[in-house]
Amino acid sequence: MVIELNWMLFVMIILASYRFTHLIVFDKVTEFIRKPFLKEKTINEDGHKKTKKVPDSKLGYLLNCYWCTGIWSAIIFGLGYLLYPSIFVPAIFIFAIAGGQTILETFVGVGTKAIQALNKHTH
Repeated sequence: MVIELNWMLFVMIILASYRFTHLIVFDKVTEFIRKPFLKEKTINEDGHKKTKKVPDSKLGYLLNCYWCTGIWSAIIFGLGYLLYPSIFVPAIFIFAIAGGQTILETFVGVGTKAIQALNKHTH
């Protein structure tokens, strides 16, 4: 079985995997998935006590580790495309658009904040 993969589809799979990983690891809407696998831990930093949530299991670590989740996301989208392209191409398309938009928004947001900060210092 030979499957041709052009550069555009390859980039779309990368963007889809990126966005899916971000959705699982960082987004508020999926916090309910991560929450059962986290515990609160109090740490002492420079004489100040701070409470943070840390993974309490390997699955919790997986759901909070960008690198780990990224590998599984790549496997899901890569193998999904190879084995079930009719199902995965629409998902890849949607997640790739969202991934590209997220990257653009990050640059625009950072640029906008930098301009606002510079304007405050010059006036």
